[in-house]
Amino acid sequence: MALLIALNKKAFVQEDLYVFGELGLDGRIKSSSMLFPLILSLKEQGKISRAMVPKEAMVYLKHISGVEFIAVETLKEAIVLMQKGVFEAQSTQFDYDAQKLVVEGETYYYRKVYGSDFKEIKGQMVAKRAALIAAAGMHNFFMEGNPGCGKSMIAKRLPDILPPVSEKELLSIAKHQFLDGQVPSFAPRRPDRSPHHTATSASIFGGGSGMAKIGEVALAHHGMLFFDELPHFSKQVLEALREPLQDRRVLISRVNSKIEYEADIMFVAAQNPCPCGNLLSKNKSCRCSEVEIKRYRNKLSDPFLDRIDLFVVMQEVQSSDRADVSSKAMHEAVIRAFERQKGRGQARLNGKLTEEEIETYCQLSADAQKVLEGAIEKFALSHRSIASVKKVARTIADIEGHEMIEKRDMLEALSYRRRK
Repeated sequence: MALLIALNKKAFVQEDLYVFGELGLDGRIKSSSMLFPLILSLKEQGKISRAMVPKEAMVYLKHISGVEFIAVETLKEAIVLMQKGVFEAQSTQFDYDAQKLVVEGETYYYRKVYGSDFKEIKGQMVAKRAALIAAAGMHNFFMEGNPGCGKSMIAKRLPDILPPVSEKELLSIAKHQFLDGQVPSFAPRRPDRSPHHTATSASIFGGGSGMAKIGEVALAHHGMLFFDELPHFSKQVLEALREPLQDRRVLISRVNSKIEYEADIMFVAAQNPCPCGNLLSKNKSCRCSEVEIKRYRNKLSDPFLDRIDLFVVMQEVQSSDRADVSSKAMHEAVIRAFERQKGRGQARLNGKLTEEEIETYCQLSADAQKVLEGAIEKFALSHRSIASVKKVARTIADIEGHEMIEKRDMLEALSYRRRK
């Protein structure tokens, strides 16, 4: 407004030029937390190619490639530039400080940095194998076991071995962080969020009395959302989670507005087998009654559990347990599987494939088809369960380097299905 008032008697035409910034009383042009999400959204819609922005905002705006930025510090500087009609625009192509992987002309970024190592978890080979599969295909993953068996340890190490990220994904992650009031690091790492079971529905899904603030689910976009002690979350939260897991978005409705946040997440959950935790123990006796166990398990509905691809019941820790695989080895396997998925031209990773994409990419050998047909008949698998098994089998085949889903891939995938 100030710029238009100052130039009100001068004719100029700049049809493709956007002007952003907040004007301070000292005449300086200031940035705001909404500037990055706003410009990125306009760029994704193909509506912006050139913009005048506060110079201080270039620290993070330089990550948005394909837009020419004219950086100014003061209103006076902006007025002079507009009067001259000559702009020195900065067009950036940001290079991330990370290892690169180029597949089908697209560049993906990752780092081999492991804060905690899977090598520190002794035993639990089945659970670690399931964790590898979950990471490679970004599948929803559920662990059940006695207290102290390693559920939280596995969940803590999973974010370090998740697949590489594209520039588009990194910018989308940063956009959500800005909406939360954070200053993004733009590190090539997928986010991980782990809200406590006492968290409110508004903090998990987003909300508030005024503008609907972003929540934990959307902040985990393109990354991992971990719910520890799953049955302790409210029934309302667990049932509301079904929509984001299915539609990969969070819709918040208010009287005067509706806000939609992207939420393409990998959901990881852990729980004890009963309230006291000793139901599966060979050394400790369970103190829970049948009614208490039933009430505990009834928190989780079948429609909710149907949206989870991998289920693992973990074993008690044994003195003979040994470390068998490192985070580095698991991450390298994830990267190889990622290359195979993207090499087939998949827009999404296996865990997020649509029904149509499953038919295209999850090709079964004759033996694998027979195994699946037998399982459908024996276990009365639903359409969603069949799709889930196919997606998991596709990821196992990618880890093993198989072009088609083979019999052993299908058998292993079926071993991770939920037992009712």
